[in-house]
Amino acid sequence: MAKADAVQVSSGKKEGFFQKLWRYKTLTLMCVPAILFFFFFSYVPLPGIWVAFVKYNYQKGIFGSKFVGLQNFEFMAQSGKLWNLTRNTILYNIAFIILGNLFAVFMAILLNEIRSKVFKKVSQTMMFLPYFISHVLIGVLVFNFLNYDTGFVNSILVKMGLERWQPYADPTCWPVILIFIYLWQQSGYNSVVYFAAIMGIDGEIIEASRVDGANAFQKIRYIILPSLRPTIVILLLFALGGIVKGNFGLFYNIIGTNPLLYDTTDIIETFVYRASMTDFNFSTASAVGFYQSIIGFVIVMTVNYIVKKIEPDYSLF
Repeated sequence: MAKADAVQVSSGKKEGFFQKLWRYKTLTLMCVPAILFFFFFSYVPLPGIWVAFVKYNYQKGIFGSKFVGLQNFEFMAQSGKLWNLTRNTILYNIAFIILGNLFAVFMAILLNEIRSKVFKKVSQTMMFLPYFISHVLIGVLVFNFLNYDTGFVNSILVKMGLERWQPYADPTCWPVILIFIYLWQQSGYNSVVYFAAIMGIDGEIIEASRVDGANAFQKIRYIILPSLRPTIVILLLFALGGIVKGNFGLFYNIIGTNPLLYDTTDIIETFVYRASMTDFNFSTASAVGFYQSIIGFVIVMTVNYIVKKIEPDYSLF
C-alpha cells in the first residue's frame, strides 16, 4: 500500500475512483455484502417516505393515494402527548445508552481479568443467556415477581409482616425497573465489542506496564480505558441515531395497556401502536417513523460535529 502511494506521488497524477477500487479490490470485495445490505434495505425503501404525506389507499398504492401534507403528523400534536412521549423515549434511551455502555465496559474488563479459561467461558455464557430470552417471557417473569396477589416480592413482604406493594399502580417506580431489566438483558451481549477491543490491545504494552510495577487498577486506568475510548465514542454516536426510537417489545410486554403507568412508561411506539391498532393506519405509522428519523439525524450530525471539533479521529466522518 505504501509503495502504491509512493508511485502515485512520484507520477504526479491523481488516482481516480475506479483505479482506487481496483487497487483495493480485495477490501472492496469484502465490503460488497454490507454495501448490498444497506442499498436494498436502507436506500431502496426511501421512496416509501411518501406514505407519511398521503392518505394511504390499498387499491391506489403509495403514489396514487391522496396527498394530505402534514395531516398525518397532527394526531400526536393534537393528542397533547407529543412532548411527554418524546421526553420519555429520549430519557429512557439516554439511560440505556449511558448505563448500558458503562456496564458493558465494566463486564468486559472483568472478563479480561479472569485467569481461569473455564470460569471465563462459563461467565460469558451466563451473561449472554438473558439476551436470547424473548420480551414476552421477560414480561411473564416480571409479572410473576411483581404481581400484587401472588407475586414473589409481595409473598416475601407478607411473610415479613409488611404491607403489600402495588407496583402496577405506582408509575414512579417503573423507570428504575425498566432500566434494570434492560441492563440485565443487554449488558452481557453489548460487552462483546468491548471485550474484542481489549483483546486487540498490544500485549507488549501490558507486559511493559507489569515490568514497570503497574498494578491491575493502574493497567485498567492508563492502558485499557484509553484504548477503549475510540470504540466507546463510535458506538455512542451510532446509538444516538436511534435515540428517539423506543424498545417496543420491552415496554409493551412488561407494561401492556395499563393506563395508570402511561405517565412514566409510555413511549412513541406504544402510543402509536394503541392509536393505530384498530384501523391499521400505515400513513400515521410512517409519519411517526419519519419524525423519529429526522430528530435522530439532527442529533447524530450535531454530536458528530462536536466530536470532530474536539477529537477529529473519533468522528464518524
